[in-house]
Amino acid sequence: MPAMSSKNARTLTAPADAARAGAATPHSAAPPAVPRIAWGPVLAIVSLVGVVMVVTSANYARGFDEMYFLIAGRDHPALGYFDQPPLVPLLAGLLDRWFPDSLIALRLPVSLAAAAGAGITALIARELGGGRGAQAMAAGAYACSGIITVSHWLATYTLDPFFWTLLTWLVVRWVRLHRAGIRDDRPLLWAGIVTAISLETKFMIPAFWVLTGLSALVLGPRELLRRPMLWLGAAIAVVCTIPALGWQATHGWPYLEMGRVVAAESPGKVAFVITSVSGAGFLAGVIGLCYGYWRLLRAPELRSYRFLAVALLATFVAFLLTDGRFYYTMGLYALPFGAAAAELSRRRMAKGWRLLVWPVFALSAVLLVVQLPIYPESKVRGMPESWNGVPLGSTFASGELPQRDVGLRAGQAYAALPPEVRERTAVFAEIYPFAAATDYYGRGYGIEQVYSGHRGYWYFGMPSETKDKVLVVNPSRSEGKRDQLAPYFRSSREVVAGLLTLYEDRERPWSEIWPQVRNS
Repeated sequence: MPAMSSKNARTLTAPADAARAGAATPHSAAPPAVPRIAWGPVLAIVSLVGVVMVVTSANYARGFDEMYFLIAGRDHPALGYFDQPPLVPLLAGLLDRWFPDSLIALRLPVSLAAAAGAGITALIARELGGGRGAQAMAAGAYACSGIITVSHWLATYTLDPFFWTLLTWLVVRWVRLHRAGIRDDRPLLWAGIVTAISLETKFMIPAFWVLTGLSALVLGPRELLRRPMLWLGAAIAVVCTIPALGWQATHGWPYLEMGRVVAAESPGKVAFVITSVSGAGFLAGVIGLCYGYWRLLRAPELRSYRFLAVALLATFVAFLLTDGRFYYTMGLYALPFGAAAAELSRRRMAKGWRLLVWPVFALSAVLLVVQLPIYPESKVRGMPESWNGVPLGSTFASGELPQRDVGLRAGQAYAALPPEVRERTAVFAEIYPFAAATDYYGRGYGIEQVYSGHRGYWYFGMPSETKDKVLVVNPSRSEGKRDQLAPYFRSSREVVAGLLTLYEDRERPWSEIWPQVRNS
């Protein structure tokens, strides 16, 4: 990529910036000028990402987390839940009421967040001094990352990277203004508001602020911690989070238990590192991630932002040591993408290297697209899930379609029971993914509610004492696993081999059974 033009390098966003551009700070002798926003290429990339996400969101069926969030928000609205704050469940429930059975509408928030994330990453590159080409490269790196792939689903882990990206831009912008001698703390206030929304999605964002504050205290700018707007924003975030924390407190802090569940499911630290780095995107993303952090730690031009890079890397280490999931790290990609693009634009690379930039991005885009659910449902069932180590979009179908089949088969089996049996039969699933699938697809067959002792479903309540029979959905039965409810009923009969069993003649009241079936 050619170096930033002298015209762009001299262009500032406001006269105030130009007037103060020469103000020195302890971090740098010359604050950077800010190029114009590259509206054309950035909007083109953002629009392309948005269109691709919306089109592919119509395939194939709902994911089990989406169905769980939808059921939680639509049928069990609350100020909090076992495994997350209330925003995503309530959003999913609301969208389902407004647009019943529409996959596009359900997934529209994450489609828009994925597209907006690419645009904000371009703005980060701009704050770091990147011109037209750098902004396009930064947006392109985000658009080719694993964030786009997982954003097929409406989930907490697909919305949260957007908030981390937005917070990163706000902090970077405040630093750039501070270096220029401009006392504008509005980005810090907005950061508090974004934090408040993020805390309604996941409880992960305090790690960002704790480590950023410690890093600023050691490396500077310490002025960040003295700004009243920062603490006003923090107060707003705390106040907005009180209802969700109140729910956790009154239910025994189950979110802490979810942390142990995540750690128990960890594939190991080596796998975490590999998936976190490869999640930045094959070719362009991985290169941008590694080069961007390297330059943030070494480049004199980026010294003022080094504290933030250190904080994000420390966050990665924290997730690693606590056996977090790889997608927790997706909020750490935007800053190195922006830094890598800005640094490449400042360097006069040999013509041969410059010619390689866009072919690398083109190939990265192709590798990204084949991982999306672009294949028709009529063809996808027989497709492999990967090709030469590259995951294919058929992996979405391999999860969504079988869960839909389980929900439909359970609903049909329930509807086939005699009416007098249905009146006295509750429906129970061993694990929450199949509880959610049966709950969602079974409504069309007369199932009013599905019960489960697994994770958040246990908090949705137990069956009525009038239900002395239970239809148990347990696909794991084919693996020789015994149903949880078997000890509490005198007789049983298999309704669908390896999937559904009807238990009859309950021996103990549900009030005694229910505490025993809780599991995570």
